[in-house]
Amino acid sequence: MTDTGTPTGTPTPTPTRKRRSPSRILVDLTPLRTSADYRRLWLGNTVSWIGQGMTTLAISLQVYDITRSTFSVGLVGLFSLVPLIVFGLYGGAVADTVDRRKLGLYSASGSAALSAALACAAFAGFHHVWFLYGVVALQAVCAALSSPARTTMIPRLLPPEQLPAANALSSMTTTSGMLIGPMLGGLIVGYGGYQTAYFIDAVAFGAALYAMWRLPAMLPDRDGDGTARKRASVLDGLRFLATRPNIRMTFFSDFCAMILAHPRALFPAVAVLWYGGDARTTGLLVAAPAVGALLGGVFSGWLGRVRRHGAAILLAVAAWGTAIAVFGLTRNLWLGLFFLALAGCADTVSMVFRHTMLQAAAPDEMRGRLQGVFIVVVAGGPRLGDFLAGSVAGLTSPAVAVTGGGLACVLAIGLLALRARGFVRYDAREPTP
Repeated sequence: MTDTGTPTGTPTPTPTRKRRSPSRILVDLTPLRTSADYRRLWLGNTVSWIGQGMTTLAISLQVYDITRSTFSVGLVGLFSLVPLIVFGLYGGAVADTVDRRKLGLYSASGSAALSAALACAAFAGFHHVWFLYGVVALQAVCAALSSPARTTMIPRLLPPEQLPAANALSSMTTTSGMLIGPMLGGLIVGYGGYQTAYFIDAVAFGAALYAMWRLPAMLPDRDGDGTARKRASVLDGLRFLATRPNIRMTFFSDFCAMILAHPRALFPAVAVLWYGGDARTTGLLVAAPAVGALLGGVFSGWLGRVRRHGAAILLAVAAWGTAIAVFGLTRNLWLGLFFLALAGCADTVSMVFRHTMLQAAAPDEMRGRLQGVFIVVVAGGPRLGDFLAGSVAGLTSPAVAVTGGGLACVLAIGLLALRARGFVRYDAREPTP
């Protein structure tokens, strides 16, 4: 591993306790106890994620309020997706060139300023859909710059053995933002208007800004002395990825799940055709994987004892595909929700180990660019999955699309396991890219 030293300013980690207790089933809080810098960063990210979830819902509601067009609301996602993909790789290269602390501060400040601009416009009665689209696009640019910076900070704050626990905690941050943020956003918009939701989001960024302001400087370590000697190249990052089979497999495995077995686009039709439901049923189907993902994070204490991270990723993706395939065979709503939650839990396990491999096996000078690739995969993969599921369902039926997609995922991940024996044998004690 390239970057194994204890970062400057990081407290000496306490030895891992060998004693086993029931609490080890629950999420491991060791990173929060041993590093004050990480604790502040995690709390700041959690608060800002919830605030962003509020703003995301508020913008969709405001666009519909202005236009009364679901197509216009759908364009919000497009204006967010394109900048994420375009600037994702660029943001990773920037994170491998400049002080990541400053990049995180500047990009988070930009996001806070944009939320403040939304609040001011709402207070002033400036209701124009083109303004909202523009803010959404700029928010995506800030996110594409901020995410690689914040993610690459974590290996500099914690020892390698604590990375699985830290990534499990990060998964809870993301899932909480997706679940709690929209719920709070709906309540706040209903009682206080759009301007109140936007204003609270702008203030919530203060927690993340304070956490990053307290961090030490974090220049990418290109020559082992903490300094960056040249501008990082996106192409160099892609060339590095092309020659590192274990890291490359983390992306291929995620594609198997997100492209082949991602039935989200079919939930409205499934709610009606399978369960005789309505929009509320669709909401339950959408929420079930997120609830499962959150539970996967809550009960993630055992993940730190797993050493074969490659094998764990393959098994987790196979579990996702199996759960989706069985969901396609169910016609009982609560049973279907259970299998969707099970898939979400498996996705958390996969995500934890994929993040850990990217952080532990990659040299520090490449972590930003690899995180940029991760952003593109996470942003683009589910959209391709939506298109594939919708196309197959249109040609056949939703049941064939869902069950067939799940089985295709299991088959694809099995073939990858046969071809990538080194990935199956990957040992976290000797991380190799």
